[in-house]
Formats: sequence, C-alpha cells, structure tokens
Amino acid sequence: MKKQKIYLETTLFNFYFDDDREAHADTVKLFKEIADGKYEAYTSGAVIEELAKAPIKKYEKMFALIDEYNITVLSVSEEAEKLADIYVAEGIIPQKYRTDCVHIAVVAVNGLDLIVSMNFEHIVKLKTERMTGAINILNGYRTIEIVSPMEVVENEND
Repeated sequence: MKKQKIYLETTLFNFYFDDDREAHADTVKLFKEIADGKYEAYTSGAVIEELAKAPIKKYEKMFALIDEYNITVLSVSEEAEKLADIYVAEGIIPQKYRTDCVHIAVVAVNGLDLIVSMNFEHIVKLKTERMTGAINILNGYRTIEIVSPMEVVENEND
C-alpha cells in the first residue's frame, strides 16, 4: 500500500512538547509512526514562520523535530498563495487567519493526501474541509482530508 503524504500544521509541533494537553500522546505517537515509515511527512515555510514566533528555546526544540523525523519542508508557492486568497475570498477562513488557508493550499497544490492539525477553530472543521474541497475541484486540484492526530494514529484496538 502506498504511504499517505501528510502535512503537519504548526499546532502539532506545539502539542508534541505540551505534555499537559489532551492530544499530546497522540501527537507524539503520530511522529513515531512517521519515524517508523508509516507516513511521508511534510510541512512548509509557513509553519517555520509561525514556529519562529515562539520563544527561542521552544522554537529550537520544535524546529529540531523537522530534522529528527525527516520532515520535508515545502515552499509556499505563488500558486498556493493564490489558492489561499480564493479560500479567504470565499469566506472559508477570515483574512486575519490567512496563514491557515496557506497551510491547506500548500497541501492541495503539492498533491498531498491530508493535513493534520489541532486547530479546530479554522482548519479541522467540516465546513473548511467541504468548502476547500469544492474550491480545489473547481481549480483543478483534488480534495484533501483535514484531520486531527487522534484520527490517524493506530490504537491498540486497531
């Protein structure tokens, strides 16, 4: 079976180290599954920019995960920027949170299978998945799945 190509959004790098958060264990488990070769993992320059806003020590730890887990960093292309602008224009996510649109657009233009996020305010939402999916199809891209780590990691009963 072909490995799924997954995009790790900024929140996962935070949850990896925030062990008091409910999804911490599943986030760490997802990174372990990446290390075990279950997924082909990607992130983007947009994530790097957001991580850079953290205090330097935390930034260094989060950034180190990219090398440690061999995560490919994709550039944010002009094509992705244009698609993100369409998402904003269609009212999927407010302009103030345009970077969330950029994450989804990077996944679409690079043909990845899904985006994994803990951002339930704008990204991991049925409305976002359906509306970006429709826009993607109209613009020649395929739909993508938008999920949380809890939806993709293997559990003992799986």
